[in-house]
Amino acid sequence: MSYKYMPHSEDDLKAMLEKIGVETIDQLYSDVPSEVIFSREYDIPSAMSEIELRKHFKELAQKNKPLTVFAGGGVYDHYSPSVIPHLLSRSEFYTAYTPYQPEISQGTLQYIFEYQSMISELTGMEATNASMYDGATAAAEAMFMMVASSKKRNRVLISDTVNTHVKKVVETYTRFHGIEITFLPEKDGVTDLASLEKELAKGDVAGVLLPTPNKYGIIEDYTGVSETIHSNKAFLTIYADPSSLSVLKTPAEWNADIACGDGQSLGMPLSFGGPYLGYISCSKTMLRKMPGRIVGATKDADGKRAFVLTLQAREQHIRREKATSNICSNQSLMALYATVYLSLLGKEGLKEVNILSCDGAHYLYDRLLATGKFHKAFDKPFLKEFVVKTDLDMKKINEKLLEEGIMGGLVIGEGLVEFAVTEKRSKEEIDRLVDLMIEGK
Repeated sequence: MSYKYMPHSEDDLKAMLEKIGVETIDQLYSDVPSEVIFSREYDIPSAMSEIELRKHFKELAQKNKPLTVFAGGGVYDHYSPSVIPHLLSRSEFYTAYTPYQPEISQGTLQYIFEYQSMISELTGMEATNASMYDGATAAAEAMFMMVASSKKRNRVLISDTVNTHVKKVVETYTRFHGIEITFLPEKDGVTDLASLEKELAKGDVAGVLLPTPNKYGIIEDYTGVSETIHSNKAFLTIYADPSSLSVLKTPAEWNADIACGDGQSLGMPLSFGGPYLGYISCSKTMLRKMPGRIVGATKDADGKRAFVLTLQAREQHIRREKATSNICSNQSLMALYATVYLSLLGKEGLKEVNILSCDGAHYLYDRLLATGKFHKAFDKPFLKEFVVKTDLDMKKINEKLLEEGIMGGLVIGEGLVEFAVTEKRSKEEIDRLVDLMIEGK
């Protein structure tokens, strides 16, 4: 064999290449541009002793510069209680896989059930699945649910105030599924509801995806929107920050059919982009269209409380060609993270997180406006994230802030910059941010 850990013999490789009509492995990859092929020697150090290896990794870790974060855009620097990684590192959690055999997987099934229960309570919805990969893929799956539940309709309306990365993922999913996406324009930082009514009147809309808060941090008012959508025989999905649902109206209170979003705001570290957690919840009427796994509570032969995977008949691993979705796994470890986080904080703790974040965000907002260098972009309510206008060169300012150990606001457009403040940011940190941007201290 050419490689010690590859099971195919030279004869195996030759037979497979002949079958597909090529002579060599190189020909198999001939369409790959030469400029993207790595042709140098790998920069891999020689063998090290344990002491040398630990020192090496310590030096690598020191290249990471901890930052005071004022950026948001769908990812937020909330506090992570130190007990969570200790619990998640336990082997029974860290190595757990899909609990196909409920008899020996009761612990895993129970914490997934508890996760589902907590997300259902936050969203107000009747059912939640065992989790999704992230918020963007959860939104795409919600779109599939709406189309599958409608009668021969394949068009979905998505507000332009949904986070850009979510919209891009949904577009990717629809490309090969024959689903048409129409983006609803924004007006003064919120969804143009007149445009929504106009599109619904065409009679071919399966569902609508709306955010709370939206990509600008604005809390949109959806009073009467669900009635308009449902009267046109379409479904409503709310893409919501789960942390904010402890103080804002829930998707259920907006009379949504589906709720989805990213669970990163439930204390998960930024971690250079992941792993995060997608959640999806729905009403009972749409339960059988929900993708992924669902854990249910029941009783065993002795009448004791027990947990099982339920509604598996629609799963990809049971009947792939008729599956609700091609997703048949879940983000179980991060679902456990959210469960432990919510258990530790409780209802009042989660409210306090949002109150502190809101107070800090409004303090920064007022301070920026008081400088005369920043101005209102939208005169709309916000919780922990907001957008302001400025003529300052924010690219240069952000470079300077990085040198000072601060991640500044996100430049989201010409003269528009977005800031986010969480409960981790102190008054002193906020004041220092403003001083560095304005006074050059």
